[in-house]
Amino acid sequence: MEPFTHAFTSLALARAGQRRLPRFGTAMMIAAGLAPDLDYASYLGGPEAFLRYHRTVLHSLAGSAVMACAIAGACCALDKKFPVNHTVQGKTFAPLKFAPALAASAAGAAGHLLLDVCSGVGVQLLWPFRARWTGWDLSTNFDPWILLLLVTGFLLPLLFGLIGEEVGERKKGPRGNRAAVVTMALLAAYLGARANLRGQAVTLLLSREYHGRVPLSAGAYPDAATPLDWRGVVVTDNTIEEVDVPLGPGAAFDPDRSLTHHKPDDSPALDAGEKTVAAAEFLGYARFPLASVGRLEDGYRVELRDLRFASGDTEPANVFLRMDLDSSLQVKQEEFRFAAYPNP
Repeated sequence: MEPFTHAFTSLALARAGQRRLPRFGTAMMIAAGLAPDLDYASYLGGPEAFLRYHRTVLHSLAGSAVMACAIAGACCALDKKFPVNHTVQGKTFAPLKFAPALAASAAGAAGHLLLDVCSGVGVQLLWPFRARWTGWDLSTNFDPWILLLLVTGFLLPLLFGLIGEEVGERKKGPRGNRAAVVTMALLAAYLGARANLRGQAVTLLLSREYHGRVPLSAGAYPDAATPLDWRGVVVTDNTIEEVDVPLGPGAAFDPDRSLTHHKPDDSPALDAGEKTVAAAEFLGYARFPLASVGRLEDGYRVELRDLRFASGDTEPANVFLRMDLDSSLQVKQEEFRFAAYPNP
Protein backbone atom coordinates (compact mmCIF):
# COMPACT_ATOMS: atom_id res chain seq x y z
CA MET A 1 0.00 0.00 0.00
CA GLU A 2 0.98 3.63 -0.29
CA PRO A 3 3.09 5.28 2.46
CA PHE A 4 0.32 7.22 4.25
CA THR A 5 -1.61 4.02 4.99
CA HIS A 6 1.55 2.34 6.29
CA ALA A 7 2.43 5.35 8.46
CA PHE A 8 -1.03 5.54 10.06
CA THR A 9 -1.08 1.76 10.58
CA SER A 10 2.23 1.92 12.43
CA LEU A 11 0.95 4.85 14.48
CA ALA A 12 -2.22 2.94 15.39
CA LEU A 13 -0.14 -0.09 16.45
CA ALA A 14 2.09 2.17 18.54
CA ARG A 15 -0.89 3.80 20.23
CA ALA A 16 -2.50 0.44 20.92
CA GLY A 17 0.60 -0.71 22.81
CA GLN A 18 1.92 2.64 24.00
CA ARG A 19 1.85 1.71 27.69
CA ARG A 20 4.50 -0.95 27.03
CA LEU A 21 6.60 0.85 24.42
CA PRO A 22 10.23 1.68 25.22
CA ARG A 23 11.79 5.01 24.46
CA PHE A 24 11.64 5.84 20.75
CA GLY A 25 9.02 3.09 20.43
CA THR A 26 6.62 5.04 18.23
CA ALA A 27 9.44 6.36 16.05
CA MET A 28 10.86 2.86 15.60
CA MET A 29 7.49 1.42 14.62
CA ILE A 30 6.81 4.17 12.09
CA ALA A 31 10.33 3.92 10.64
CA ALA A 32 10.07 0.13 10.33
CA GLY A 33 6.57 0.49 8.90
CA LEU A 34 7.82 2.77 6.11
CA ALA A 35 11.32 1.44 5.41
CA PRO A 36 10.31 -1.60 3.28
CA ASP A 37 9.12 0.77 0.55
CA LEU A 38 12.70 1.90 0.03
CA ASP A 39 12.95 -0.94 -2.49
CA TYR A 40 10.65 1.17 -4.68
CA ALA A 41 13.86 2.92 -5.66
CA SER A 42 14.42 -0.04 -8.01
CA TYR A 43 11.98 1.77 -10.35
CA LEU A 44 14.89 4.02 -11.29
CA GLY A 45 16.70 0.98 -12.64
CA GLY A 46 13.95 0.25 -15.15
CA PRO A 47 11.24 -2.42 -15.42
CA GLU A 48 13.58 -5.41 -15.10
CA ALA A 49 15.10 -4.11 -11.85
CA PHE A 50 11.65 -3.14 -10.57
CA LEU A 51 10.26 -6.60 -11.27
CA ARG A 52 13.22 -8.25 -9.58
CA TYR A 53 13.61 -6.10 -6.45
CA HIS A 54 10.37 -4.24 -5.70
CA ARG A 55 8.41 -5.90 -2.88
CA THR A 56 11.25 -8.38 -2.68
CA VAL A 57 14.41 -7.37 -0.84
CA LEU A 58 12.99 -5.36 2.07
CA HIS A 59 9.57 -7.04 1.89
CA SER A 60 10.98 -10.50 2.57
CA LEU A 61 11.15 -12.02 6.03
CA ALA A 62 14.95 -11.99 5.88
CA GLY A 63 15.16 -8.41 4.62
CA SER A 64 12.62 -7.21 7.19
CA ALA A 65 14.57 -8.89 9.99
CA VAL A 66 17.81 -7.17 8.96
CA MET A 67 16.00 -3.85 8.62
CA ALA A 68 14.34 -4.19 12.06
CA CYS A 69 17.71 -5.02 13.66
CA ALA A 70 19.30 -1.97 12.03
CA ILE A 71 16.55 0.37 13.24
CA ALA A 72 16.64 -1.10 16.75
CA GLY A 73 20.44 -0.88 16.89
CA ALA A 74 20.42 2.74 15.71
CA CYS A 75 17.90 3.75 18.37
CA CYS A 76 19.85 1.92 21.09
CA ALA A 77 22.97 3.84 20.05
CA LEU A 78 20.98 7.09 20.08
CA ASP A 79 19.67 6.28 23.57
CA LYS A 80 23.19 5.77 24.87
CA LYS A 81 24.39 9.02 23.34
CA PHE A 82 21.42 11.03 24.61
CA PRO A 83 20.19 9.27 27.76
CA VAL A 84 16.99 10.46 29.40
CA ASN A 85 16.80 10.62 33.18
CA HIS A 86 13.53 12.44 33.63
CA THR A 87 9.84 11.70 33.14
CA VAL A 88 8.24 12.24 29.70
CA GLN A 89 4.41 12.52 29.55
CA GLY A 90 4.04 10.83 32.89
CA LYS A 91 6.30 7.90 31.93
CA THR A 92 9.82 7.19 33.10
CA PHE A 93 11.99 5.46 30.53
CA ALA A 94 14.66 2.95 31.48
CA PRO A 95 17.79 2.70 29.32
CA LEU A 96 16.79 1.26 25.96
CA LYS A 97 17.72 -2.40 25.53
CA PHE A 98 18.02 -4.17 22.19
CA ALA A 99 15.28 -6.78 22.75
CA PRO A 100 12.36 -4.37 23.33
CA ALA A 101 13.69 -2.07 20.60
CA LEU A 102 13.77 -5.01 18.18
CA ALA A 103 10.23 -6.02 19.21
CA ALA A 104 8.90 -2.54 18.43
CA SER A 105 10.70 -2.41 15.08
CA ALA A 106 9.53 -5.92 14.18
CA ALA A 107 5.92 -4.99 14.95
CA GLY A 108 6.10 -2.04 12.57
CA ALA A 109 7.66 -4.16 9.82
CA ALA A 110 5.10 -6.94 10.34
CA GLY A 111 2.24 -4.47 9.93
CA HIS A 112 3.74 -3.31 6.63
CA LEU A 113 4.18 -6.84 5.30
CA LEU A 114 0.66 -7.88 6.26
CA LEU A 115 -0.90 -4.93 4.45
CA ASP A 116 1.20 -5.54 1.35
CA VAL A 117 0.31 -9.25 1.31
CA CYS A 118 -3.33 -8.14 1.29
CA SER A 119 -2.87 -5.60 -1.50
CA GLY A 120 -1.31 -5.12 -4.89
CA VAL A 121 0.94 -7.77 -6.41
CA GLY A 122 1.86 -9.32 -3.07
CA VAL A 123 5.40 -9.85 -1.75
CA GLN A 124 8.21 -12.39 -1.98
CA LEU A 125 8.30 -13.40 1.68
CA LEU A 126 10.94 -16.12 1.26
CA TRP A 127 13.40 -14.15 -0.88
CA PRO A 128 16.30 -14.87 -1.49
CA PHE A 129 15.74 -18.54 -0.68
CA ARG A 130 12.64 -19.01 -2.80
CA ALA A 131 11.25 -16.86 -5.61
CA ARG A 132 7.54 -17.17 -4.85
CA TRP A 133 4.99 -14.38 -4.68
CA THR A 134 2.43 -14.35 -1.85
CA GLY A 135 -0.67 -12.18 -2.26
CA TRP A 136 -4.29 -12.36 -1.15
CA ASP A 137 -5.82 -9.76 -3.52
CA LEU A 138 -8.07 -8.26 -0.85
CA SER A 139 -7.40 -4.61 -1.56
CA THR A 140 -5.81 -2.23 -4.04
CA ASN A 141 -2.55 -0.37 -3.41
CA PHE A 142 -4.63 2.64 -2.42
CA ASP A 143 -7.76 1.76 -0.47
CA PRO A 144 -9.60 4.95 0.57
CA TRP A 145 -11.71 3.05 3.13
CA ILE A 146 -8.67 1.75 5.01
CA LEU A 147 -7.01 5.16 5.00
CA LEU A 148 -10.24 6.83 6.16
CA LEU A 149 -10.57 4.32 9.00
CA LEU A 150 -6.99 4.88 10.17
CA VAL A 151 -7.17 8.68 9.95
CA THR A 152 -10.48 8.73 11.81
CA GLY A 153 -9.04 6.51 14.54
CA PHE A 154 -6.13 8.95 14.88
CA LEU A 155 -8.13 12.20 14.88
CA LEU A 156 -11.12 11.31 17.06
CA PRO A 157 -9.14 11.00 20.34
CA LEU A 158 -7.56 14.38 19.61
CA LEU A 159 -10.97 15.91 19.03
CA PHE A 160 -12.44 14.39 22.19
CA GLY A 161 -9.36 15.53 24.11
CA LEU A 162 -9.88 19.11 22.99
CA ILE A 163 -13.56 18.95 23.94
CA GLY A 164 -12.65 17.51 27.35
CA GLU A 165 -10.20 20.33 27.99
CA GLU A 166 -12.83 22.90 27.05
CA VAL A 167 -15.22 21.53 29.67
CA GLY A 168 -12.49 21.29 32.28
CA GLU A 169 -11.66 17.58 32.14
CA ARG A 170 -7.95 16.76 32.12
CA LYS A 171 -6.93 13.22 31.41
CA LYS A 172 -3.52 12.14 32.67
CA GLY A 173 -1.31 9.79 30.69
CA PRO A 174 -1.31 8.87 27.01
CA ARG A 175 -4.42 9.24 24.87
CA GLY A 176 -5.80 7.19 22.06
CA ASN A 177 -5.08 3.68 23.36
CA ARG A 178 -8.66 2.41 23.20
CA ALA A 179 -9.36 4.15 19.91
CA ALA A 180 -6.25 2.52 18.40
CA VAL A 181 -7.30 -0.94 19.58
CA VAL A 182 -10.78 -0.42 18.11
CA THR A 183 -9.26 0.88 14.87
CA MET A 184 -7.07 -2.19 14.45
CA ALA A 185 -10.02 -4.47 15.22
CA LEU A 186 -12.13 -2.70 12.58
CA LEU A 187 -9.27 -2.95 10.07
CA ALA A 188 -9.04 -6.70 10.67
CA ALA A 189 -12.83 -7.00 10.30
CA TYR A 190 -12.74 -5.01 7.05
CA LEU A 191 -10.04 -7.22 5.54
CA GLY A 192 -11.92 -10.30 6.73
CA ALA A 193 -15.06 -9.06 4.98
CA ARG A 194 -13.02 -8.41 1.84
CA ALA A 195 -11.71 -11.98 1.98
CA ASN A 196 -15.26 -13.30 2.22
CA LEU A 197 -16.37 -11.18 -0.75
CA ARG A 198 -13.40 -12.33 -2.80
CA GLY A 199 -14.31 -15.95 -2.04
CA GLN A 200 -17.87 -15.28 -3.21
CA ALA A 201 -16.60 -13.67 -6.42
CA VAL A 202 -14.28 -16.59 -7.27
CA THR A 203 -17.02 -19.13 -6.53
CA LEU A 204 -19.39 -17.23 -8.80
CA LEU A 205 -16.81 -17.05 -11.58
CA LEU A 206 -16.20 -20.80 -11.47
CA SER A 207 -19.91 -21.65 -11.47
CA ARG A 208 -20.71 -20.32 -14.97
CA GLU A 209 -19.74 -20.92 -18.57
CA TYR A 210 -18.28 -18.22 -20.81
CA HIS A 211 -19.58 -18.26 -24.36
CA GLY A 212 -19.94 -22.00 -23.99
CA ARG A 213 -16.49 -22.48 -22.44
CA VAL A 214 -15.97 -24.17 -19.07
CA PRO A 215 -13.75 -22.31 -16.55
CA LEU A 216 -10.57 -24.04 -15.37
CA SER A 217 -9.40 -21.43 -12.86
CA ALA A 218 -10.33 -17.91 -11.83
CA GLY A 219 -9.19 -14.90 -9.86
CA ALA A 220 -10.99 -11.83 -8.52
CA TYR A 221 -9.44 -8.39 -8.10
CA PRO A 222 -10.94 -5.60 -5.98
CA ASP A 223 -12.15 -2.18 -7.00
CA ALA A 224 -10.69 0.71 -5.00
CA ALA A 225 -13.96 2.63 -4.72
CA THR A 226 -16.34 -0.07 -3.50
CA PRO A 227 -15.79 -3.45 -1.83
CA LEU A 228 -18.82 -4.84 -3.70
CA ASP A 229 -17.36 -4.55 -7.22
CA TRP A 230 -14.72 -6.98 -8.42
CA ARG A 231 -12.96 -7.66 -11.69
CA GLY A 232 -12.89 -11.32 -12.60
CA VAL A 233 -10.33 -13.19 -14.71
CA VAL A 234 -11.25 -16.68 -15.88
CA VAL A 235 -9.06 -19.21 -17.67
CA THR A 236 -10.75 -21.66 -20.07
CA ASP A 237 -9.28 -24.25 -22.41
CA ASN A 238 -8.31 -21.77 -25.13
CA THR A 239 -9.19 -18.31 -23.81
CA ILE A 240 -8.81 -15.97 -20.86
CA GLU A 241 -11.96 -14.03 -20.01
CA GLU A 242 -12.28 -10.68 -18.23
CA VAL A 243 -15.65 -9.89 -16.66
CA ASP A 244 -17.12 -7.56 -14.04
CA VAL A 245 -18.42 -9.26 -10.89
CA PRO A 246 -20.92 -7.09 -8.97
CA LEU A 247 -21.81 -8.46 -5.53
CA GLY A 248 -24.17 -5.74 -4.32
CA PRO A 249 -27.84 -6.40 -3.44
CA GLY A 250 -29.83 -7.12 -6.58
CA ALA A 251 -26.73 -7.03 -8.82
CA ALA A 252 -26.79 -9.41 -11.79
CA PHE A 253 -23.67 -11.24 -12.97
CA ASP A 254 -23.62 -11.81 -16.74
CA PRO A 255 -20.81 -14.12 -17.94
CA ASP A 256 -21.77 -13.50 -21.57
CA ARG A 257 -20.52 -9.92 -21.24
CA SER A 258 -16.96 -11.09 -20.69
CA LEU A 259 -14.08 -9.79 -22.79
CA THR A 260 -12.41 -12.74 -24.53
CA HIS A 261 -8.66 -13.05 -25.07
CA HIS A 262 -7.72 -16.01 -27.25
CA LYS A 263 -4.62 -17.95 -26.35
CA PRO A 264 -2.15 -18.23 -29.23
CA ASP A 265 -1.76 -21.49 -31.09
CA ASP A 266 1.33 -23.53 -30.37
CA SER A 267 4.20 -22.51 -32.63
CA PRO A 268 7.99 -22.88 -32.74
CA ALA A 269 8.38 -19.13 -32.11
CA LEU A 270 6.19 -19.25 -29.00
CA ASP A 271 7.97 -22.35 -27.73
CA ALA A 272 11.39 -20.71 -28.23
CA GLY A 273 10.29 -17.53 -26.48
CA GLU A 274 8.83 -19.31 -23.47
CA LYS A 275 12.06 -21.28 -22.92
CA THR A 276 14.15 -18.18 -22.23
CA VAL A 277 15.35 -17.24 -18.74
CA ALA A 278 13.47 -13.94 -18.95
CA ALA A 279 10.22 -15.75 -19.74
CA ALA A 280 10.70 -18.08 -16.77
CA GLU A 281 11.18 -15.04 -14.51
CA PHE A 282 8.07 -13.34 -15.87
CA LEU A 283 5.93 -16.49 -15.61
CA GLY A 284 6.95 -16.79 -11.97
CA TYR A 285 5.55 -13.30 -11.42
CA ALA A 286 2.40 -13.32 -13.58
CA ARG A 287 -0.90 -14.72 -12.30
CA PHE A 288 -2.70 -14.89 -15.66
CA PRO A 289 -0.03 -14.77 -18.38
CA LEU A 290 -1.15 -14.31 -21.97
CA ALA A 291 1.24 -14.63 -24.91
CA SER A 292 1.02 -13.07 -28.34
CA VAL A 293 3.13 -13.87 -31.41
CA GLY A 294 3.61 -11.43 -34.29
CA ARG A 295 5.56 -11.64 -37.54
CA LEU A 296 8.45 -9.25 -38.11
CA GLU A 297 10.25 -8.59 -41.38
CA ASP A 298 13.12 -10.86 -40.40
CA GLY A 299 11.64 -12.97 -37.61
CA TYR A 300 9.05 -12.94 -34.84
CA ARG A 301 7.98 -10.86 -31.84
CA VAL A 302 6.73 -12.69 -28.76
CA GLU A 303 5.13 -10.75 -25.90
CA LEU A 304 4.00 -11.99 -22.48
CA ARG A 305 1.52 -9.96 -20.44
CA ASP A 306 -0.28 -10.51 -17.14
CA LEU A 307 -4.06 -10.15 -17.36
CA ARG A 308 -4.46 -9.65 -13.64
CA PHE A 309 -3.84 -6.01 -14.66
CA ALA A 310 -6.76 -4.42 -16.52
CA SER A 311 -6.23 -2.84 -19.91
CA GLY A 312 -4.94 0.69 -19.43
CA ASP A 313 -3.56 0.01 -15.94
CA THR A 314 -0.47 2.22 -15.75
CA GLU A 315 0.85 1.24 -12.32
CA PRO A 316 4.57 0.31 -12.35
CA ALA A 317 3.82 -3.26 -11.29
CA ASN A 318 2.17 -3.82 -14.67
CA VAL A 319 5.25 -5.06 -16.52
CA PHE A 320 5.35 -7.11 -19.71
CA LEU A 321 8.09 -8.98 -21.56
CA ARG A 322 8.93 -8.42 -25.23
CA MET A 323 11.23 -10.79 -27.17
CA ASP A 324 12.37 -10.44 -30.77
CA LEU A 325 13.52 -13.62 -32.50
CA ASP A 326 15.26 -13.99 -35.86
CA SER A 327 14.13 -16.36 -38.59
CA SER A 328 16.10 -19.21 -37.00
CA LEU A 329 14.27 -18.59 -33.66
CA GLN A 330 17.33 -17.21 -31.87
CA VAL A 331 16.63 -14.37 -29.45
CA LYS A 332 17.90 -11.09 -30.88
CA GLN A 333 16.54 -8.85 -28.13
CA GLU A 334 14.51 -9.29 -24.97
CA GLU A 335 13.39 -6.62 -22.55
CA PHE A 336 10.92 -6.00 -19.79
CA ARG A 337 8.80 -2.90 -20.28
CA PHE A 338 6.35 -0.90 -18.19
CA ALA A 339 2.87 -1.19 -19.68
CA ALA A 340 2.52 2.57 -19.23
CA TYR A 341 5.35 2.99 -21.76
CA PRO A 342 4.97 0.10 -24.21
CA ASN A 343 6.93 1.67 -27.05
CA PRO A 344 10.49 3.08 -27.23
